[in-house]
Amino acid sequence: MKMHRILAEAAADIAKSVFKEHRVLDHALAAAFEENPKWGKRDRSFIAETVFEVVRWRRALGFLADSEEANAMCAAQWVRMGYEIPAWWTFKGLQAAEMRAREADLAAQPRAVRESIPDWLDQLGVSELGGAWDAQISALNQRAAVFLRVNTLKTTRTEAIEWLASCNVEATAVPGLPDALVLAPGKALPKPLRTDGRVEIQDAGSQLISPLVDPQPGERVIDACSGAGGKALHPAALMENQGTVYAMDVDPNATTPADFSNIADRLLIDAPCSGLGTLKRQPDLKWRLKPAQLVRVRAIQKELLATYHAMLKPGGRLVYATCSILPSENRAAIASLLEKGGFTLVEERAVSPAATGVDGFYAATLRKHDC
Repeated sequence: MKMHRILAEAAADIAKSVFKEHRVLDHALAAAFEENPKWGKRDRSFIAETVFEVVRWRRALGFLADSEEANAMCAAQWVRMGYEIPAWWTFKGLQAAEMRAREADLAAQPRAVRESIPDWLDQLGVSELGGAWDAQISALNQRAAVFLRVNTLKTTRTEAIEWLASCNVEATAVPGLPDALVLAPGKALPKPLRTDGRVEIQDAGSQLISPLVDPQPGERVIDACSGAGGKALHPAALMENQGTVYAMDVDPNATTPADFSNIADRLLIDAPCSGLGTLKRQPDLKWRLKPAQLVRVRAIQKELLATYHAMLKPGGRLVYATCSILPSENRAAIASLLEKGGFTLVEERAVSPAATGVDGFYAATLRKHDC
């Protein structure tokens, strides 16, 4: 593919907006694509791959280019992608041949540089995960596959695979997750298929949450941190649409836990968290996240566990989940509830990106005492 100047400049501008304005990468890309409907599939692919990889490998590319300028880091990424840097592309940094020569020296750089993370985050990872941090951050820097959840109210997994194949989308079943599919590496779900209702985009790790909730037909289930409500669709399917799912959110509104006192058979607290388990899909998060935010979300997590359990009936089932790999957001939060009494820990599950290749994830299942 011959590099087009307009596309190259668009990619660099988006990268700059992520680094300088702290924009969310997905949102910045979506806005650029909406503003430029004439860009074709290959054009969008070039821009998306450039920006995602520049954001993912910011510090490593900065080392290769000997520059923190976005144009220079884009050039370093294009060298890695096998492109010839056009004469019209101007930047402050090393030239292509010098970048290639520097690649051999990258492995000797500190982990925070070669894995492209802020120094404070590298130090935090070591303090919480010790020797396991190396493998985890390396896994989180790999590109994410696209996972789908089959809506079993509309179709079966086998039928969904056949339907996708008829639409020229290759998908295979994921072992251990009865409703999950994964697309071929580097492939995405075409936009028209996302609104059909037979499948939903949902990472494999998060698809474990609703089975842990184990909702039964006729029960009342509260999704206490539902956001837009997408997760609430899974328990509804597992209940065969027989029962009630309440989708709530932690932002202040007219509804409080006291309004739902002792009504839920099952309570899901998919808590606000650092999101560090999702860096495969959100590489910009590591540049937006700050230590103060971690302090804040840890406090929110403990507050939710301390107050929201009032909505759960005696004998009911509570599932606490995060998309973080940090023990301080996971086991430590659960320990704060167990220390107060009234709950028994039934099961814990942690999904390791290094071991599974999917998003990092944690869940704990607890039973509320009968009295």
